[in-house]
Amino acid sequence: MPFYVSPEQIMKDKADYARKGIARGRSAVVLRYDGGILFVADNMSRTLHKISELYDRIAFAAVGRYNEFENLRLAGVRYADSHGYAYDRRDVTGQMLANAYAQTLGAVFTESNKPWEVEIVVAEVGDTPEADQIYRITFDGSVVDERDFVAMGGSAERVTSALKERYDGEAPLATALATAMHALSHENGERRELEAASLEVAVLDRAREHRKFRRVQGERLNRLIAESRASGTRPEESGDTET
Repeated sequence: MPFYVSPEQIMKDKADYARKGIARGRSAVVLRYDGGILFVADNMSRTLHKISELYDRIAFAAVGRYNEFENLRLAGVRYADSHGYAYDRRDVTGQMLANAYAQTLGAVFTESNKPWEVEIVVAEVGDTPEADQIYRITFDGSVVDERDFVAMGGSAERVTSALKERYDGEAPLATALATAMHALSHENGERRELEAASLEVAVLDRAREHRKFRRVQGERLNRLIAESRASGTRPEESGDTET
């Protein structure tokens, strides 16, 4: 006798499987600050990036299985390049890429026996803060338009709660980094001190010409962390995202 499982149960089992896989990884946060959009991921690797550039003013952050979200990143870069070449670079938008990712993940979740254990963010920095776009795409292809910040990964609920306590969309970069580090330190219900070696940090800098994406690393990141820990002050940006 064939064994019957209802479609509802199949979808529930897939969703539970994907959530458990994503929850095993460290978290990442994306938030707006006064000069653009900041990306911070808890990531010990110097080469296996969770944060990457997709196009001129668009960036990508992900948590979950590296091989799966790396495939998505590469597909997004190719899609953006080909679309910009065939039409115009201004026609490549964060919303367009978010929709493409949603269709891909939705198809995999519906048609494949194993869903992809990934959650991603596509962010686009605008000419003004009001024009910034942050899209969260989950493993089943759902898209959420986030206005100010988003946390994803292992302890997303705890990290989100910590972000709400301190978030200020008009804060300078050092203060925004302090907010992100404070939130990530709450992961797994225990406080821990985060250092530069365990962080991957990048920005979409509104003031830069053409390509807005810039990694913050090395001595620049160390200085920015030291600035963010300065007591009782709201430190001004020190140009740490410039080359």
